[in-house]
Amino acid sequence: MANEVASVLNDLIETSKDGEQGFRKAAEDTKDVELKALFASRAQACATAVSALQAEVTRLGEKPETSGSVTGALHRGWLQVKSAVTSQDDHAILAEVERGEDAAKKNYREALDKELPADVRVLVEKQYQGVLQNHDVIRDLRDKFAARG
Repeated sequence: MANEVASVLNDLIETSKDGEQGFRKAAEDTKDVELKALFASRAQACATAVSALQAEVTRLGEKPETSGSVTGALHRGWLQVKSAVTSQDDHAILAEVERGEDAAKKNYREALDKELPADVRVLVEKQYQGVLQNHDVIRDLRDKFAARG
């Protein structure tokens, strides 16, 4: 059981690492000072989530994941190409970040569909609520930036 729970948590570590790296990349690419600060704070929140998940995997006696996923790396690579083509267009960056948050929502929802011990479920649910909040903030900003253009 501990092995299966650790596997679920390691998947979420990859998801959160992807988010952290994606938000850092978005912070580098945007020219907007407010977006830069938002993306940097979201990257830090993802890093905090990673630490909590890694500690839980270690507590279960398993080896925690330490890197993001191949999919996340490809997503960030696409974000890089897209931002280069669009000259760091903030609406495009926000749309791409929202796409990343859609993937995080899906991964957390799938994790919550699994059998998890109560204490682990509380941690995952708390982080899932943060992902939902991130997504909604990014979506609303994307819409705001679309209206400007």
